Amino acid sequence: MRLSEWRAGAPAREAMTAKVLAVVEPVLSALGAGRDIDCWVAWGDEPAVRYAILAPVAAGLVVCHVRVNLPQEGPRVSAKLVRWNRVQLGELGVETQGSHRLLSFQVEGHVLRGVDAEADAIAAFALTLMSATDGHPPPEVRTSPARRRRAAAAPPARARAGATRTT
Repeated sequence: MRLSEWRAGAPAREAMTAKVLAVVEPVLSALGAGRDIDCWVAWGDEPAVRYAILAPVAAGLVVCHVRVNLPQEGPRVSAKLVRWNRVQLGELGVETQGSHRLLSFQVEGHVLRGVDAEADAIAAFALTLMSATDGHPPPEVRTSPARRRRAAAAPPARARAGATRTT
């Protein structure tokens, strides 16, 4: 998903205001990411306070830790570019029951968990990262027409607080 899509579905209104993005975007650009980069946002337990942005770029994985509002300072971002040969990835685990899927994946200490449509999005992100660490182009992710229809009809998963946790 693009950063603008994450902004539209932020679980807390103040998490990605223009003031916060004014601090985030220059940092992403300095590390090789575009303005509206394809990324993953790990909201964690308190998205109105802090969260992480994981953005794959040609050189590696940009990991941004965003503090939304520090007293007397405003938003703050600390970021690093982790080279592909140093990116720490865990297993991609899937559990199913009927037509429902529960997925879990760990990247750079962040545990990404999702159900159904969100699980599909995490799987696509995880496969992109795994391909990049092996030096391959990202895989083409295909889903069935029925799964695409269900995902389009479902409410946005980003609106649920705590759907993605960080450790």
